[in-house]
Amino acid sequence: MRVSVLQENLAHGLNIVSRAVSPRSTLPVLANVLVATDEGRLRLSATNLELGITCWIGAKIEEEGSTTVPARTFTDLVSTLPNDRVEMSLNVRTQTLNVRCGASNTDIKCIDSQEFPPMPVADLAFGIQLNVTDFKEMIQQVVFAASTDEARPVLTGVHLAVRDNKLTLSAADGFRLSVRKAELSSPVARPFNAIIPARALSELARISSDGDQNITMVIPPNRAQVIFSMKDAELASQLIEGAYPDLEQIIPRAYQTRSVITTSAFLKACKQAEIFAREGSHIARVNILPGGAMKPGTVEISGQSEETGSNVTVIDASIEGDALEIAFNVRFMREVLDVIKTPNVALETNTNTSPGVIRPVGEDNFLHVIMPMHLGS
Repeated sequence: MRVSVLQENLAHGLNIVSRAVSPRSTLPVLANVLVATDEGRLRLSATNLELGITCWIGAKIEEEGSTTVPARTFTDLVSTLPNDRVEMSLNVRTQTLNVRCGASNTDIKCIDSQEFPPMPVADLAFGIQLNVTDFKEMIQQVVFAASTDEARPVLTGVHLAVRDNKLTLSAADGFRLSVRKAELSSPVARPFNAIIPARALSELARISSDGDQNITMVIPPNRAQVIFSMKDAELASQLIEGAYPDLEQIIPRAYQTRSVITTSAFLKACKQAEIFAREGSHIARVNILPGGAMKPGTVEISGQSEETGSNVTVIDASIEGDALEIAFNVRFMREVLDVIKTPNVALETNTNTSPGVIRPVGEDNFLHVIMPMHLGS
């Protein structure tokens, strides 16, 4: 193999695939990145056997070939090279990759590419087209609510359901639930659902660029895998096996009090309360006070700590219904408000022991359910 490639393109490609490298594995080759020529371009791939990422970058190919290069060594080296053309040549007999750029001349010991696990191949003809910008927003609005507790593997994933031309992503960790819906450009032939690891979707949102128009999603039959294909990158992930809980029964069907609040003001109040609430149990009190005939209602958000003090922020709100004091995990509130794009948000409540629902005002494609915390004294 003999190729030359721009340093910035190589660094960008390694940044895309490196998060799929296995840092701790009994297979040494999984700590490496596959570097291979592929139809006039350079293909970089990394996998930990659960998640695999491939990207293609422009290169001048003088001699075809492939090898696997230690990911950390290669990435660290390339990041320090000058913004110039990088010349790479492989000694097949010794599996040594020579990397030259400017005044730098490096030899890296590699592992034969034959030992690298084959990456799954997607049949894009059976894929579903997803708009990149919309799908990235969907991921950001649900993935944070997935559990990190490996004791319940299905909750560490995001439930994806497709029926007709409707796509729904849901994530829950037992304390909160995010649901985001969207319409597909064309209906699917048959409905299906899958549980995709939250980490895989987070990586997909990270590597997909808004320069890509579409992502093609393929779930090959009987392989328990999902593949997302873009113009210059591909991500493959194992699916999580198991039955996802029925989340519909958790979503309250009605409310006794609905408070409409400016999203930015609500978010800022939660951030201030969190400074103090994080010292203890992350509890923030939310005191909803309807206004009179001539004045608006208010919502008070407060956090306190025995060690550092307390904070109270009062926000004007349009409130219909009864007064209520309820407590929530303030980090959970801050995280959902962070992903809501509308100027105003609605908080729907019933009692201080019932779940609250947060919705963007003016959009009906997203909702977030958050369980209350014990108010205490």
